[in-house]
Amino acid sequence: MSSPWSCRKNHRSARGVYPLSLAGGLWAPEPGAGPPALIAPAPQHVRRLYALVSETLRYASVLEKLLDGAALLQAEKKLAPQLAKVLVYDLLFGKGLKCGGRWKALARRHRARLEAELARMKVRHRVSRNEDLLAPEKAVSAAASQVPRYVRVNTLKTCVDDVIDFFKRQGYAYLGKAASVEELKALSGKKFLLDLHLPELLVFPSQTDLHDNLLYTSGHIILQDKASCLPAFLLGPVAGSHVIDACAAPGNKTSHLAAILKNKGQIFAFDVDPKRVATMNTLLTRAGVTGCQLAQQDFLTVDPRDPKYSRVTHILLDPSCSGSGMVTRGPGEEAASSAERLQALAGFQRRVLSHALSFPALQRLVYSTCSLHQEENEDVVQAVLQEWGSAFRLVPAFPSWPCRGLTAFSGSENCLRASPAETLTHGFFVAVLERCKEGAAAPR
Repeated sequence: MSSPWSCRKNHRSARGVYPLSLAGGLWAPEPGAGPPALIAPAPQHVRRLYALVSETLRYASVLEKLLDGAALLQAEKKLAPQLAKVLVYDLLFGKGLKCGGRWKALARRHRARLEAELARMKVRHRVSRNEDLLAPEKAVSAAASQVPRYVRVNTLKTCVDDVIDFFKRQGYAYLGKAASVEELKALSGKKFLLDLHLPELLVFPSQTDLHDNLLYTSGHIILQDKASCLPAFLLGPVAGSHVIDACAAPGNKTSHLAAILKNKGQIFAFDVDPKRVATMNTLLTRAGVTGCQLAQQDFLTVDPRDPKYSRVTHILLDPSCSGSGMVTRGPGEEAASSAERLQALAGFQRRVLSHALSFPALQRLVYSTCSLHQEENEDVVQAVLQEWGSAFRLVPAFPSWPCRGLTAFSGSENCLRASPAETLTHGFFVAVLERCKEGAAAPR
């Protein structure tokens, strides 16, 4: 097992191409100079750029009202509305305009009017904080903001003790294994804990950014929410098993399965999107995963009777869902939860779960979603269990886990739920199914 600090440092960071921005002193074109060219910002500016764009989008409705109230676009007819939002956000809510030149002068020329309009908005809404101006669905809840930074140690490349030692050498203080969720909630600064539930999961304060850390760029650690680690952990295939990851991209759960298998056995990973499959291939290569066959294929088209899958005993199924449990969804990405949308998703989820149960050698399956809706969770599991009769049963998974399934049917308490408020994770649902008897036929 290699030490985490022995890996090479000449890795490349795939940052893509970003538009010119006001963030972190990046140059911006002068007014009237036409649209900005595309450049890749210096690494030290990427986080500031991302934060500026994300927060501008999050406050978009507030900024529109400020622009209207202060009549900024009427006064500056050549100023594009989107650029105006960025300027006003950074002037009133951000770090105070890090750009130079005429843009800074233009924004500051209207500062008094903008600040007066912001003050009037707060009076009208009877609030004192900027964040209180956001609509309820846009505001980040206190519980969501407390979700820590979870770090899964990739045991294909290193071990927990070596990673702990590495972070201690970087100036982090290790506080030992957590005894409660409250201890995770109290984390601050450069302190970290070993998770109280999962043995290879380290927990850092929520604001910790490790994307540039050598351990992450070399694949020794995986930045993965705790709830997202539950499916592979609860599936628990023994080394040498044949496993299917039915809806695998982007690949964090697949790499977790490989670590549990110790790269011994076989993983068949499916995803229908070619770009996601390419991304997954890169992630799995960086994580040191071997013995995994990737296929750009809809899992519903996979033939369970193909001899290739005759030894598949475990399936991890994390299908497309509403994503309503994701607390870090970007602005404008709120989960669609109309009745029609949920029914369509639930219909697909029932079909793919029933299809997964039809693999003849299957012994254990984990069904999971990052959804809060009963229609995608308990209702799907109940419908498919009824369809299969006595062939499969729900396993009472992880009895010490505090958050259980909704009381939708007898036995639903065997399912797990996760939430920012109760488990300090994203919202998640997990059900573990096991075969009751050999040779059960597929439902008619």
